[in-house]
Amino acid sequence: MNTFDQPEAEAFRAEVKQWLAQNAPAYIWGPGTSDEERFRLCRGWMAAKAAAGYAGITLPKKYGGRGGTPLEDVIFREEEMKVMNGSCDESFGGNLVGMAVPTILEHGQPGWAEKLIPKTLSGEYLWCQLFSEPGAGSDMAGFRTQAVRDGDAWVVNGQKIWTSGARHADWGLLLARTDPSLPKHKGLTFFLVDMKTPGMEVRPLKQISGRADFNEVFFTDVRIPDSARVGEVNGGWKVALTTMMNERLTLLSDPSTCRDVLEPLIRLGKRIEGVAGGTVADESAFREKIAGYYVVIAGMRRIRARLREALGKGNDPGPEPTIGKVTVARWLQEIAAYAMDLAGPSGQAIDVEGKHDLAIIQEAYFLVIGYRIGGGTEEIAKNIIAERLLGLPQDPRPDKEVPFNQVPSGESSRGRAPAH
Repeated sequence: MNTFDQPEAEAFRAEVKQWLAQNAPAYIWGPGTSDEERFRLCRGWMAAKAAAGYAGITLPKKYGGRGGTPLEDVIFREEEMKVMNGSCDESFGGNLVGMAVPTILEHGQPGWAEKLIPKTLSGEYLWCQLFSEPGAGSDMAGFRTQAVRDGDAWVVNGQKIWTSGARHADWGLLLARTDPSLPKHKGLTFFLVDMKTPGMEVRPLKQISGRADFNEVFFTDVRIPDSARVGEVNGGWKVALTTMMNERLTLLSDPSTCRDVLEPLIRLGKRIEGVAGGTVADESAFREKIAGYYVVIAGMRRIRARLREALGKGNDPGPEPTIGKVTVARWLQEIAAYAMDLAGPSGQAIDVEGKHDLAIIQEAYFLVIGYRIGGGTEEIAKNIIAERLLGLPQDPRPDKEVPFNQVPSGESSRGRAPAH
């Protein structure tokens, strides 16, 4: 028997459906909702879930979790995605629960899990990931932001970029270089940083969609206590792998983003006149497209469920979620582009209030570029799949064992330094 069909699972699903029907509608937003309102709704939704025992379902109760099973976690997330229509998903803005919590649990110093996780689950603390830099995007180990030891603290100087939700976040996951004399993967240290620490400046970056999800973050003599260090000194890359593996799992975990474009696409097809009379929705070509999209979404959902069950048995996420990350991004772009083509010229100028479906499609069309970059570019993701899942030879990495301070940078390395 499929575990999802067991009586206990069906009873829990019925409980979740009832709770969602009563509580979720108050936290759902639509196109045109301001960033500030989205964050207010997001925090409220997290608080509501935490109060009802649906936040961190598999986590121990001492951390604010439910102490439930991985299957219950899968069921709740499936039903939540059906109802929330993409609102308040676990990767929205600074809400990086799926990355922060596993990292703190596995590598954090004593006391930090009890201090941070309950307030993270309830939405009191939002998080951002302070990894990418202007010269270190695909080259994830090429960070130049430096942390220098000063007694019981570290002094940080440098810049991060493309930081989702930084201007709303309370805490950040920071990777900084602590020993430039070591090879680039070995001289990094991981920290938890309070985003209100003096010396930090956050500047929003306006996107083509009109939103400002991304930010630049500048560090000027920012002091971080050594107690906020995560993992060993110069051992930050190991910690970062935990964060990044869970990031890709988070990106996979929301195939509802595709469904949220698919449903307005279907409604649009029912309104547009077809070439042979009737509507586009009556035509076999349109129906074949829709059926193909549903198959992809169902497949991603089952992959996600299998991964979460594996996690519940104590397994690491591994490189497998990378497949889902690439698939979600590709198909979201395919669906959004097809919908924009179907809308024709009217899809280029949208009255949010009068044309709700077109507004959803247009926003997805512009946001999908970020999906193909976030969590590692598609090219890097394909390398991970090739090397770690298919066992293909690695690309040449001549700088792998070279001390970081001897690796060429700037104009001298343009066109020569590998990006991995």
